[in-house]
Amino acid sequence: MTDRGRTASVESPGDGHLRQLEAALQALRQDLPVLERWGGDLARRLLGGARALVAGNGGSAAQAQHLTAELVGRYRSERRPLSAIALHAETSTVTAIVNDYGPDELFARQVRAHGRPGDVLVALSTSGRSPNVLCAARAAVEQEVAVWALCGAPGSPLAELADEAVCVSADTPTVQEVHQVCIHLLCEAVDGAVQDAAAAGRSRVLDRSPADRAVRQDGSPRSIE
Repeated sequence: MTDRGRTASVESPGDGHLRQLEAALQALRQDLPVLERWGGDLARRLLGGARALVAGNGGSAAQAQHLTAELVGRYRSERRPLSAIALHAETSTVTAIVNDYGPDELFARQVRAHGRPGDVLVALSTSGRSPNVLCAARAAVEQEVAVWALCGAPGSPLAELADEAVCVSADTPTVQEVHQVCIHLLCEAVDGAVQDAAAAGRSRVLDRSPADRAVRQDGSPRSIE
């Protein structure tokens, strides 16, 4: 075999990375109904006044902030802002908690401060074993906050602790890349559910009689022009 032939038959690191990513994305298709259901549920919760709390370390922290930016700002469609907090992003709070209570309490103390029944904690961990994320999940359970996890291989402590988990069996870089896709799929489903809710609200208004529409929200009459 010539040197050229041997070179052509060897898979490059980039080829291997893309092949693993393609396999992980193909496997993600089985979790698409879960992510779409999460999006619909999250939209209903946030439109009803609940909030999303999001926690992760390192690259997962960046993805947590990406998710909250899409919810508070927008993903594709124009809509009302939705309440979401990336728990690593308030630096004075983070440094105070780590200094006074230790790193394991970094997210958990904030969950106890902000979390209310009906809220959602989205917990990201490529290993599923990050101590501070696990503590946050336990605090969420105490606060009656739902826990949805994006993690690595199935069977991790986080996957077992969460109400529901989407697990990605791959190495860390690929897990993070697939988690980013999960975040966008979740946001897509949120936007769709918000649009459906808005359309249903407009339909209810149009179905009301002119006399009904002539009454303000506080019950007082208003003129029809």
